[in-house]
This record gives sequence, C-alpha cells and structure tokens, in this order.
Amino acid sequence: MEKSLASALVWFRRDLRSSDHAALFHALKAAREVWCAFVFDREILDPLPRADRRVEFILQSVEALDAELAELGQRQGTHGVRLIVRQGKGSDEIVALANELHVQAVYANHDDDPYALARDAAVRGALADRGVALHTSKDHVVFERGEILTGSGKPYSVFTPYRTAWLKKLDDFYLKAYPVERHAAALAALPAEMPAGMPSLAALGFVATNLANLKVHGGSAAAELLLADFLGRIDAYDSARDFPAVKGPSYLGVHLRFGTISIRRLAREAATRPASDGARVWLSELVWRDFYQQILHHLPHVVGHSCKPEYDKVRFEHGRHADESFAAWCEGRTGYPLVDAAMAQINQTGWMHNRLRMVAASFLVKDLGLDWRRGEAYFAEHLIDYDLASNNGGWQWAASTGCDAQPWFRIFNPVTQSRRFDPHGRFIRRYLPQLSRLGDEQIHAPWELGPIELEAAGVMLGRDYPRPIVDHAEAREKTLARYAAVRKAKPPPG
Repeated sequence: MEKSLASALVWFRRDLRSSDHAALFHALKAAREVWCAFVFDREILDPLPRADRRVEFILQSVEALDAELAELGQRQGTHGVRLIVRQGKGSDEIVALANELHVQAVYANHDDDPYALARDAAVRGALADRGVALHTSKDHVVFERGEILTGSGKPYSVFTPYRTAWLKKLDDFYLKAYPVERHAAALAALPAEMPAGMPSLAALGFVATNLANLKVHGGSAAAELLLADFLGRIDAYDSARDFPAVKGPSYLGVHLRFGTISIRRLAREAATRPASDGARVWLSELVWRDFYQQILHHLPHVVGHSCKPEYDKVRFEHGRHADESFAAWCEGRTGYPLVDAAMAQINQTGWMHNRLRMVAASFLVKDLGLDWRRGEAYFAEHLIDYDLASNNGGWQWAASTGCDAQPWFRIFNPVTQSRRFDPHGRFIRRYLPQLSRLGDEQIHAPWELGPIELEAAGVMLGRDYPRPIVDHAEAREKTLARYAAVRKAKPPPG
C-alpha cells in the first residue's frame, strides 16, 4: 500500500518502549522515513529535587529505548537508527526538530496531565503554522476519555458499574498488540549532521541516588523480568497483595508509569486467566487505573480541589502545630509503628506498598486532621511510580473527597491495620529496627507496654521511638465532627 507521508517524527514521552507502541506503529505505517525523539523537558525537570530516582529511571529507560530502536533497524537492514535526544523546553525542542528533519507529521501518544495537554496544544499550533500535523493516539490505558460512558452518555463516578462496563467492552481488539516490527523498515538512520549519544545524569543537573541498590532498573527488559516473576505468583495476588512483608505486588507500577511495558500486554495476561482469583483481582486494579485517568479527563478540577466540591469546605488543621504534625508524618515520627515504617519505606526507596498508602493517607487526614493535598504533594515528590491521576484518586479516596471514595465516617485504626496486615511485625522490624526486640503482639502499639516490658526490649519511648503524637480515639471524634459539619449530618455512633 502506498504510504501517504514522505517522513515523520515519533515523539516519545511516557511510553519508553519500541514494542506494542501506538504512535510508533501509526508513524511507521504512514511514512516512508521515520525518526524517533525524546526530550528531557526542563519545565518538568527543573522543579524536581536534584536527587530524584525517577530521573535515573527515565535516563536508563531512554538508553534502553535507544538500543531497542537500533536493534530494530538492524533487523530490517538499516544501520544507524538512533533515538534523537534533546534537552530543553519540550514544546520548543520538538517543533525545532520537526523543522530540522523537514517531516510532514509528528506522532505521539496521549497524555491527559494538565501540563501535557497545554504543551501538546502549543505544539499542535506551532506545527500547524509550519504545515506539519500532530497526530496523537491512545496508548497508556486500555480505555480512555469517552470510551466508557453511562447509558446517558456521562462519565462514571462510581467504580463498580464502571468496571462492569469496562469488562463488558473488553475483547481481543482492545488487547491486541500493535505490530511495530512488521513496518519497521521505515525507521530512518540518524542524519549525519545530528550528534548521537545520551546525556549523563550530571549533564541533566542531577546526582545519583540509591536506585541501583534498590534493584530497580529502567527499560523494557527489566519490565519483562518483573512480569515473568509476577506471573509465577499471580494466582496468589488476591490473598498476598495486602501484606507489606509478603512479596505480593507485581512491582510494575513504575514501568506502567513510564510505559516501558504495554498496558495491553498486562491486561491481556490477566484477562486470559479467568479461573485465577489473583489474576481477576489484579485486572481490577488495572481497571482502577483507567477509572482514575478518565476522572482526570472529565473532571480536571480534581487537581487542586475536591472531586465533590462541598468537601472543599472541610476545615483542616493549620498553623504551627499542624506543620509540626506534618513534619512528623513525613519523617516517620508519629509514634504509630506501621505508619512510621510506611513513611520510612517511601523515604528510603521511593515506593510504598499499596495497603500502606491507604493507611498513611488516612492517618494524615483523619488522625492528624491535615489537608489531603499536603500528603498528595509529598507522595508526588517522592514516589518513583508517581502518576497524577492515580495519586490524586488515591488521596481523594482516603480523604473521602473523591469519586467513589470511602465514606467520610470510615476511619482506619492504624493499630488494627497493623495487627491485621503485619501480624508478626516483619515489615515494621525491617524499617524500624529499634523496635525489633518487641514481641509480635507488642510491636504494634509500644505505648501500651509497661516500663519493664519496654526495658526488656531495649526501648525507651521518647528516646528510641516517639510516643504517639495523637490519640486515635480522640482524633476520630474530631474528624467525624469536622466532616459532619460539612455534610450537615450526625456522625454515626461508635
């Protein structure tokens, strides 16, 4: 079939792989020559801390993508295929590169983050002024934007009916991979006048973190290894996923975030195991991811505001005491071991177990009475798998301000959560070694112990480990009153 374009440029963003890639497939199919580019966008990078695990992960993934494209070209007999890497303002760099290459179109995949939408609108306009088209495609979700709507054509605000509609619509068409290699002969070698090579971490203005020690690696090959490991234990996912001391999760979140593995691939693996309760529950988690993405698309006010506007009237704590409480939460000094161990995990590794994300978020909002946006911002800065839609959705769920959130009167008891999901204290001991000599029953609430028991374990409260900064029962009553005032409802008894 005759191709419609002489040349095109593929702009990689949150999709750092060469296989099953929508934009790359469409460009290769439409153009006789195709170049590929990635921009280290200074508008995204400059506000970040200079030691940021995400930047290292992205750099590793970009290096891996460069090698993948070179190998893909070689298999088609084209040598010198490379990923063009630029650094600067993303919109400016792509428009300039399109001019340099004299392409007729730029291809990219959708990104519904507010910054990305504004950037893409600017790029589309600037390219159009030069007679160049910008084509974008769905790639980072199974169903996006308006693909799953209610019978009246409105977006879903409750997860369960959304999931029902999602599963009903799912079929082989939506799960099939884009056959990139079939059209890869269109990949073009890097022009001779363009320098090859990759910037160093230092050249990007960043310093190394402990990413290597954490055994976290960027790139599609690393994602495939994690997936292979997870598929060997996926059947137990439903029972293992809630226990932070157990190897239950897939650990693929960061790879999904930066697109080093295809969401279609993962959904296909889960959907083809209908007899597995673990696979069914994992697929449901992938549906939650789509759900939060469509919430961000249809209700962009959730960035910075409560999904349910009446909850913006909740009077959270403020002032010096609130700031001190927030610092204690951030630094893992609340006196509640499971919460403190969770915060130690995110601070030391850039990742937090999903059950603990709920516990830590609930504690910040409903025990400390602090604005959920403070915790959302902290997670946004520290999580290596940070995704705006999922992070916002998770925090608003915990704060009872979001779509299909937990009821405002449901308040996690951090000690009950600890005893239920870390019954032997294995996770707590991993991150709070000063409590390691406490017994399995003692470790969840050390302030309940007498001085002899604490001394036997080598623990002095206030010296080795803080006393609780808040009484949970008292905090619960304050939270119920705080939300009831907004809801104009009586708090439920008990």
